[in-house]
Amino acid sequence: MATVAECRQRHRELDSPSAALDVDLLLCHVLQQPRYYLYAHDGERLTEEQQQQLDVLLARRQSGEPVAYLIGEAEFWSLKLAVSPATLIPRPDTELLVEWLLETLPAEAALKVLDLGTGTGAIALALASERPAWQLTGVDSQRAAVELAASNAQRLALDVEFLHSDWFAAVSGRRFDVVVSNPPYIAEDDQHLTGPGVKYEPSSALVAGSDGLDDIRRIVAAAPAFMNPCGVLLLEHGYRQAEAVADILRGGGFVDVETRRDYGANPRATLGRLIGEVDHAR
Repeated sequence: MATVAECRQRHRELDSPSAALDVDLLLCHVLQQPRYYLYAHDGERLTEEQQQQLDVLLARRQSGEPVAYLIGEAEFWSLKLAVSPATLIPRPDTELLVEWLLETLPAEAALKVLDLGTGTGAIALALASERPAWQLTGVDSQRAAVELAASNAQRLALDVEFLHSDWFAAVSGRRFDVVVSNPPYIAEDDQHLTGPGVKYEPSSALVAGSDGLDDIRRIVAAAPAFMNPCGVLLLEHGYRQAEAVADILRGGGFVDVETRRDYGANPRATLGRLIGEVDHAR
């Protein structure tokens, strides 16, 4: 059987810009050890069972299956989250939404925050980990996603309510100070849908009509009825959609509309506020 060092050299077999990291993560998963273990035990030989498991995982990775699905977890905001093909894999760029809300809103106020299309629970759980005073609710239309998010919350000991809901359906009669969402925003004919790994992710979490804006329009149109005066609506969107999303927000009664760029300098998220005053002591 191969040594750890020999296994790490197998990144040369992979057609991936992150091949070396991919192999390390798969090897750590097989060995059930953290990454630093690989450096201290490079001469250790895998068992036959471990070697077979690694071979299978590498073959699946070479076919394009995302590493996160292969190992069943992904990191977001330093939180290790369980993932599955029922949810999108959390992206680093989505951390922009978390950063923006933490920077903008009062930390000690008991704000009511709704995460629409929560998936793994990434946004809601990241906010809960930083703002224990906030009251977090996450909703998703896929029951499997809701169950996964709730499991992540329980494992991380974070107090977040997760509900099965088609956008706002399950929170009828409730109002929130913040609504945040990373909704589907890819057009039906977008070439990115055929990109590496994307075919393994649920299309319901990716595609939103002919221009990719159908779900954003639905959210903006419905949101005011579920928001407190001066509430914040923050949306992630495609890098070419910033102007259109800003227009949708303004047309929906939101003011102080602002767009920010992601870590790749692409306009990625847009925020708007409802007119009025909100009592943060509520």
